[in-house]
Amino acid sequence: MTNAILLDEKDNVATCTTGAIKGNTIKILGGGEIVCVEDIPIWHKVALKKISKGEKIFKYGEIIGEASTDIATGGWVSDKNIFSVPRDYASEMI
Repeated sequence: MTNAILLDEKDNVATCTTGAIKGNTIKILGGGEIVCVEDIPIWHKVALKKISKGEKIFKYGEIIGEASTDIATGGWVSDKNIFSVPRDYASEMI
């Protein structure tokens, strides 16, 4: 059973397709397995590796925010530990 989906190879998060309970192994479509270190609700993000405070969060191969605190591998990535960062989309398209 797949418990999460990796959307792009650059991503450092995957989207859980089922709720995950601390200690569960999450099977990732497109990227192996990790152990969940906290409860994660369905359709929320799980960290695929340790993400340090200030590090960019990638989903869809794009930056969706920056970590406001350290996030452990298998941790819940949510509005509680990431924040939006301004981007210059025009220069990124060049």
